[in-house]
Amino acid sequence: MRTATLTSGRSKAIVSRAPKRNDDRVILHFDYDCFYASVFENANPSLKGLPLGVKQKSILATCNYAARARGVKKLMLISEAQKICPEIVILNGEDLTPFRDASKKLWSVLRSHSWNGRVERLGLDEVFLDVTDVVEYNQELLNRNALQDSFFQLSKQDPEKGFSFDATRFFGCVHPPVDPKYVVSILDNPICIRMLLASHLAGYLRLKLEEDFGYTSSGGISTNKVLAKLAGSVNKPKNQTTLLNIHEDDIQNFMDGHKLRQIPGIGSRIAQLIQDHVLSTKTTGDLHDLDIGAKVTVGQVRQHPGMSADQLERILDRPGAERGSGEKVWNLLHGVDSTEVKEASDVPTQISIEDTYMSRPLNTPAEITRELHALATSLVRRMRIDLVVDDTDPSDPASQPQQRWAAYPKTLRLSTRCRPKLGATSTSTSVPESFSRNSRSQPLPSFVLNLKDDSAEAVAERLTAEALLPLFRRLNPERQGWNLALINICVTNMVMVAGPDSAGNGTGPGGGRNIASMFRTQEDKLREWTVYDTTPMQDDTTSPPADTACLIESATEAENGEEDDLMAAEPVEMSLDPDIDTWEDEDEDESYRCHICGHAIPAFAISAHERFHSIGD
Repeated sequence: MRTATLTSGRSKAIVSRAPKRNDDRVILHFDYDCFYASVFENANPSLKGLPLGVKQKSILATCNYAARARGVKKLMLISEAQKICPEIVILNGEDLTPFRDASKKLWSVLRSHSWNGRVERLGLDEVFLDVTDVVEYNQELLNRNALQDSFFQLSKQDPEKGFSFDATRFFGCVHPPVDPKYVVSILDNPICIRMLLASHLAGYLRLKLEEDFGYTSSGGISTNKVLAKLAGSVNKPKNQTTLLNIHEDDIQNFMDGHKLRQIPGIGSRIAQLIQDHVLSTKTTGDLHDLDIGAKVTVGQVRQHPGMSADQLERILDRPGAERGSGEKVWNLLHGVDSTEVKEASDVPTQISIEDTYMSRPLNTPAEITRELHALATSLVRRMRIDLVVDDTDPSDPASQPQQRWAAYPKTLRLSTRCRPKLGATSTSTSVPESFSRNSRSQPLPSFVLNLKDDSAEAVAERLTAEALLPLFRRLNPERQGWNLALINICVTNMVMVAGPDSAGNGTGPGGGRNIASMFRTQEDKLREWTVYDTTPMQDDTTSPPADTACLIESATEAENGEEDDLMAAEPVEMSLDPDIDTWEDEDEDESYRCHICGHAIPAFAISAHERFHSIGD
């Protein structure tokens, strides 16, 4: 419970006190240099060294450093970029497939060097690694008497797997700068030792990505995600920076020098509210304006009279605001970030496809249907690439592999953004354009998961007609004239499915139950718990046939001494086809057959089933 509003002076001072930072972790941040352009350069090495831009629509999504040296900037109009640099090579980057594939390949390399599995992707071109365990292990192995001939072990099991390094110096840049002559003296600080070791690990991984795959990157090394990301931006490109806290104020001085909007986790809306408070101004206009949060530094905000976590909470208090935002921002201003690096997964948390129409907004139903179908087709194809795997029958290795879902999403979400309609704003009042999105969600239709017959295009066409267009009408009830500038289609809430090695027990990679595999292998699994009575049968006409084996299940005798009659139990065949009525095999004494549809309905569901027919389609 907060006490600052009930007491005076001292309690407020306590709330304003700098939060404590936890420096026990070691976090690496990798940012691939000009990633989109690098993908094209690796595919076509003749482009290296040339000014190169990657376009999406009429905008230059990104460009390489050769183009930036000539004055070209990201998010510049194509026409403007060509005026500034006539020799620039423009390539179409609207198809994200090659970028996703390259990103996944590089991420897999970094993941293979993680011991704890905490390898988190941020977009396509950034990765966080929590290497605390790797660094601490090598810290124990460090020989103070032979620092220059140190060896970094990359595996606990194989002591020869690793690389040599010089532990008397850091790899790459250090902030604040440290004279190499004094590096050994600061190694008495355990945090500095960990940072030094981490700098060499980061350097090794960056060189591996460059030498093996041709991608350069920038790196940041610190004790949490925010500090590592900010450190990585200090010396770009093709370099890295290790952030040290030798003196008490080193981290705070580092944070104070950043513009407010540069801090990860502080968005444009939050930055605008804080900047307006500090400068006593009122911002109007485009929230994507580059000046939002760029007119004040972290130091100015932090040292503003009366500034505290409570004060930030009041500044950020608005309808729909998240509780605790003030404390969160206050922590970020001091370089405090407790968020964990997420554990690596082959399955994305969501799959999202979007397109923008800023220069030519969508206004007719035909345009909407066309774009929804195009986006849905891309979404279905991406789902089948990222979520579908080839599955073989463990009992028959020679059988043809069949495709199955490694995971499937439960939720479909449609988001749109409309520009102000022509003539909707008054000439006397300037209304800022909103960049917020409106969204609607529903369960993902089951037919999207059908892998047998339908092509991606056919599934997308049905998805558009039966789900996306109804969602769009709920979002935009007008019949036309939406002035639509953005459409985003997303599937999320992934459910993992057990892998073939799970054998239906839920212990596989997915943690789910593979029922088909369970039935295929149940005889082998139950063999050791089954007793077959092989005693020769007497010649008795009342006895069962001689070739009948009596199954006796161990440890199932009831407390009253009666045994379960397993002889009467026949194997039950269960269909995995979702289109087959699962009530058909129920006992007719406990169910009733509907005279309208013919399905067998359990007694408890009869009334609800009759209401279903009375409502109609």
